[in-house]
Amino acid sequence: MSKIPLGPFHPALEEPYKIEVTCTGETISDAEITVGFNFRGIEWLAERKNYTQGIALLERVCGICSNVHTMMFCRAVESIGEIEVPERAKYIRVVMAEAERLHSHLLWAGVACNLIGFETLFMTCFSLREQVMDLLESISGNRVNYAMNRPGGVNRDITDPASVLAAVRAIADATAKQLIPIMTTDPTVRARCAGVGILTREDAIAYGAVGPMARASGVTTDIRKSAPYEAYGQLSFDVPVLPDGDVYARIVVRALEILESCKIIEQAIEMMPVGPIAGGLFPTVPVGEACVRIEAPRGEVVYYMASNGTDMPARVRVRTPTFANMPTARVMAIGQGLSDLALIQASIDPCYSCTDR
Repeated sequence: MSKIPLGPFHPALEEPYKIEVTCTGETISDAEITVGFNFRGIEWLAERKNYTQGIALLERVCGICSNVHTMMFCRAVESIGEIEVPERAKYIRVVMAEAERLHSHLLWAGVACNLIGFETLFMTCFSLREQVMDLLESISGNRVNYAMNRPGGVNRDITDPASVLAAVRAIADATAKQLIPIMTTDPTVRARCAGVGILTREDAIAYGAVGPMARASGVTTDIRKSAPYEAYGQLSFDVPVLPDGDVYARIVVRALEILESCKIIEQAIEMMPVGPIAGGLFPTVPVGEACVRIEAPRGEVVYYMASNGTDMPARVRVRTPTFANMPTARVMAIGQGLSDLALIQASIDPCYSCTDR
């Protein structure tokens, strides 16, 4: 029996964290996860900046899900201040959220293909991701950190909906014709991923897994459906759920979610009403507190905010999906081969920038 550390700095890891596994021969018998190597004190800083400065700060919680965090921050402020968001702004927020989901899932798919050793599919994923980033840039002016959200609305309008529709339809078509057929039928992907890193439905519920991790284990959970926010209640979409709970199921769930996100964006563009995109001057935030949730690409994000009536929040607390999902790595790793560990942990789609904050 031997202990083998993976990380905190390792070529197989995108960000610094540590998994120490106990092995009997090549078989993993236990795993211990250590985080905290990317701590930046963002919650502490958020309580020392005014609400406008806080938007720019919270956008840096996560580079892939930056729009999610500004939308959460703004929704918390809107909840405390009872600020009404124009209908058009709600639809624009949905478009941005789903485009960001496309970006996140395609990035993850590329990383997974690289770990599998499927370089051709890796390049296909990143080619599609580049198209998504071009789409995000055409709407917001930025490829990352889009600066779209503000309390009471959004900062920029969608001025060319036809080009957005064309781009999304091209991405959906390429995904349906190139990505999904290979991911779901290729023997290399199946051989490397099927039956590896199984998370049962019971374990997913017990560990509190969220997002694609839970849905790939047969748990039907999606905040967009169970507690609709923004314009999601007016849109029609499916929530992909598979019962197998292995790495292969997590690949398929995310691939199917790409198509659903494209469907949501198309509907949002076509149904978007005419009107203002934001309210008037930034209001004073009264004393109060709020807890808001949304479905980020990796799963449920929870924001708690308390206001003391000044221009700075008294408390900002963030619960990210990786924090909820990472404990499942232990139960998924036990009984697996050491060579599967990098793929198992990557199948969580971990982000330690937002987990450590």
